[in-house]
Amino acid sequence: MRFRTFRVPASGRPFLIAAVCAAAATACGTLHASSPGSPAAGGQPAAGPGSAAVSLVIKVTGPGGPPRHWTLRCDPVGGTHPDAAKACRVLLHAKHPFAPLPRGPMCPVNAIGARTATIKGTWFGHPVDATFIQSGCGLPRWTKLSQIFN
Repeated sequence: MRFRTFRVPASGRPFLIAAVCAAAATACGTLHASSPGSPAAGGQPAAGPGSAAVSLVIKVTGPGGPPRHWTLRCDPVGGTHPDAAKACRVLLHAKHPFAPLPRGPMCPVNAIGARTATIKGTWFGHPVDATFIQSGCGLPRWTKLSQIFN
């Protein structure tokens, strides 16, 4: 019995490798997004019955004013946040909202007087203790979730 192998010319190998990697990444992303309890899947949250899937305490400090504090609950929406429904929509649609800053890149110097937000609580059963800064390398993270800080 003779086996036939799939032969690709040397010039086409990078394209084949890229296609296989893209297919694998798509398959992994699809499995992750549809896992039970994930916010993207609309599955049941990891929180117990009667409790919110997301429960956060937010404190924003900055120049020219006193610190602001509020709570935010999502699924079901609630808390003392001024616009809890909009903040929950932004938060639930963000990918990895509490991921730490990547290590290694050079960042601009932090501006004096930048606003800082600390968030503590739970996110679908996982503890959250994150700090966001509205300058330097923290600016993209701040912008991604700015609705919950305003």
